[in-house]
Amino acid sequence: QINFVACQLFALLAAFWFRIYLSPSHASSAVRHAFATLFGIYFAVFCFGWYSIHLFVLVMMNYGIMNMASIPNIHRYSFVVAMGYLTLCHISRIYIFHYGILTTDFSGPLMIITQKITTLACQLHDGIGRQAEELTAEQNRLAVKSRPSLLEYLSYLLNFMSIIAGPCSNYKDYIAFIEGRHVHMKLLEVNWKQKGYDRLPDPSPTGAVMYKLCITLVSLILFLTLTKNFPMAYIIDDEFLDKTPFLSRLGYLYVVTQAAKPKYYFAWTLADAVNNAAGYGFSGVDERGTFHWDLLSNLNIWNIETATSFKMYIENWNIQTAAWLKRVCYDRAPWYPTALTFILSALWHGIYPGYYFTFLTGILITLAARAIRNNCRHYFLSSVPLKIAYDVVTWAVTQLAVCYTVAPFVMLAVEPTIKFYKSVYFHMHILSILVLLLLPMRPQTHSVRRAQNQAMLNSIKSK
Repeated sequence: QINFVACQLFALLAAFWFRIYLSPSHASSAVRHAFATLFGIYFAVFCFGWYSIHLFVLVMMNYGIMNMASIPNIHRYSFVVAMGYLTLCHISRIYIFHYGILTTDFSGPLMIITQKITTLACQLHDGIGRQAEELTAEQNRLAVKSRPSLLEYLSYLLNFMSIIAGPCSNYKDYIAFIEGRHVHMKLLEVNWKQKGYDRLPDPSPTGAVMYKLCITLVSLILFLTLTKNFPMAYIIDDEFLDKTPFLSRLGYLYVVTQAAKPKYYFAWTLADAVNNAAGYGFSGVDERGTFHWDLLSNLNIWNIETATSFKMYIENWNIQTAAWLKRVCYDRAPWYPTALTFILSALWHGIYPGYYFTFLTGILITLAARAIRNNCRHYFLSSVPLKIAYDVVTWAVTQLAVCYTVAPFVMLAVEPTIKFYKSVYFHMHILSILVLLLLPMRPQTHSVRRAQNQAMLNSIKSK
């Protein structure tokens, strides 16, 4: 943890220096690629020692696949090799290192690199191996038309801004950033002359970085004061279970789940700030002329804490991983996209049994929540009081459903997970099954989604 914080703080300083002294106006793309790569390799070795060789082995294996595999199969081979290697490393954590390598856990960076490898492979397949009319609007925009050079490939996968904690970004966005086209690409979407500007402005990320560092500091304080005082293990303590009523146990479950969040808020917000400090992460400007630096943001804290649906919660938690799952699995799955996406997410996180309890439970609750929303929500939109009542109830149910679902994710092992679910009478599982049995489902088939995507693409082309 000390190495992680030290590297990220050093990366933050290096990012400011990179933006000022190695800006595209002062240095060539090759120099920027080389600096980002070398510093990234240094950080990996500093943090993980000889374990960092796993990162480099996976990167070079997939570089060989990218250059030797046929385009129709490049995404399949890359996916199998990257996920296979990651899974072997996850297995070693359980059977060799007994539920985690406390001081040299290289699995985090390996997970990010796996995301990037599979993202690039899919986008390369879209750009070279498929016709434009076969792609969704997003796939068309992100498609990569040629294989990257070795330097570009290494820079994308190993750059110092994301080697430690991510997030995963799209290859075209990263290359545009290195070449100095990243900000202007977003600004050109707005007609600045009509707003009284003679030329494109040059937005600074300093304000966004300072704001995110404040969130990081608050998250760190909460982590040091709350997280250790409200351990998840207490909810299965025998004395706690014997003396605490059911509703009080649910209330405490919410408290301990809230206490577990600050470490994620800290790590992901700091990683976002590092990228912004380097000048990467500009997402555009809104109708009020406000610049936004959230292209790489991994969470939206306000939307998480006020989520009124399971879907809304998931979409605002670990955003870049959710985007990766959508691009490499959900949008490409020929059937059962929701189930396959949850299974891939569990496999990517590791092989701890708790992960699979969480994600399999998540499938069930997601389908049940979707059925309730499709069948009931429209009855509560006729008046403001009804809508407010609906939002309050769905907020409370969503927060409790999330707590119920993620508890095994923290516990990891089978025994405490079963003990926890028994203590709360498997109530969310039972309620979800009843909902699915009693309410009609409105499944959206792959062909329907493909037709909708094609209509969207045609609409964009016509504009």
